[in-house]
Amino acid sequence: MSSAAHAAASRRRAGRGGVLLPLAVGAAGAAAAALLVVRTPYTPLSYGICPSVLLLGVSCPGCGGLRATHDLLTGDLAGAWHANPLWVLVAPLLLAGWAVWTRRRWRGTSAGVPPVWLAWVVLVVVVLFGVLRNVPALAPYLGPAPLT
Repeated sequence: MSSAAHAAASRRRAGRGGVLLPLAVGAAGAAAAALLVVRTPYTPLSYGICPSVLLLGVSCPGCGGLRATHDLLTGDLAGAWHANPLWVLVAPLLLAGWAVWTRRRWRGTSAGVPPVWLAWVVLVVVVLFGVLRNVPALAPYLGPAPLT
């Protein structure tokens, strides 16, 4: 066997073992999703209260995220959008990122490092969303849906 073929076979064997972390993350996510399907976050205080609402009286960028996830998992896209529109856009991107990460670990290739500018874009989007959803004129569109 040539050294290149040997290296490729070694990478594949290591990759199959290296896939354990992405699979564990996926299993934890699936368990959390199952919990959100069977135990609704629409019951007041069923999962507690957001510290930013409790301490500062403002909605953080993640407020409504549990309800949005519940709605996405149960097929209510409009309800999810009303609970947290940013999460509705981000959740599929996170799933795609997890799939790419898992595939690369399975193949034994480098997971790669995201560019630094991506972290800055994410930070700006999250902060901007957090500010805009607390502007009274925009709250009906960006604010978390009230518990019903």
